Amino acid sequence: MTLPPDWIVPDWPAPPRVRALITSRSGGTSRGPYASFNLAAHVGDDPLAVARNRDALRQFLPADPVWMKQVHATRIIAADPQAREEEADGAVAHAPGRVCAVLTADCLSVLLADEAGSAVGIAHAGWRGLAAGVVENAVRAMQVSCASLIAYLGPAIGAQVYEVGAEVRDAFAAGDPPALRAFAPRPGGKFLADLAMLARQRLARAGVSRVFGGTHCTYSDSRRFYSYRREGATGRMASLIWLE
Repeated sequence: MTLPPDWIVPDWPAPPRVRALITSRSGGTSRGPYASFNLAAHVGDDPLAVARNRDALRQFLPADPVWMKQVHATRIIAADPQAREEEADGAVAHAPGRVCAVLTADCLSVLLADEAGSAVGIAHAGWRGLAAGVVENAVRAMQVSCASLIAYLGPAIGAQVYEVGAEVRDAFAAGDPPALRAFAPRPGGKFLADLAMLARQRLARAGVSRVFGGTHCTYSDSRRFYSYRREGATGRMASLIWLE
């Protein structure tokens, strides 16, 4: 089986038994604003198209992903087949064949693995989740030494276009003054926020120093990625990680 050419296989020094994929928006059957490989069932797309897209994804995976109901919070669950559609924003797996997954369209996906290949995890990290501690919770849920972890940052809205209000900057700076470095002032009291930098800072505080990725901007590449900020009604990509 050959992966679609514009999917992302993370370039990071993960052990061989750690597998990860990030889908793009192309190659599926969804139409209109969801064209074409939308994997989210909650955004208004035709349920039959979503089901077909998920079936197409499944051929590259050892099992069905554990899809969660993401709520921009900090709960991390075990990627157990019985946990599907639970409210959570991250998942971890310590056994082979359990596929951790998050859906994004501007928010950041944070993939985690330990150097021994004994655990994997993933977090859905928009600004609310990042500020509230979703990354730190995911690191703790891995139940391994923080120094043994590596991380990969998936596609997200880039620092050159992600304009936010002062309340977003204040949410980070209140408990972490160095976070101010991730905000560039704009006219009208707005700021450009660097989600990838904020995630790297949070990972570093949690003891994870080896971080890769974080270079793809969802907003700027309309051919390859969905972007909620750019389009409003749109689909979602999936970031997935599991142990062989």
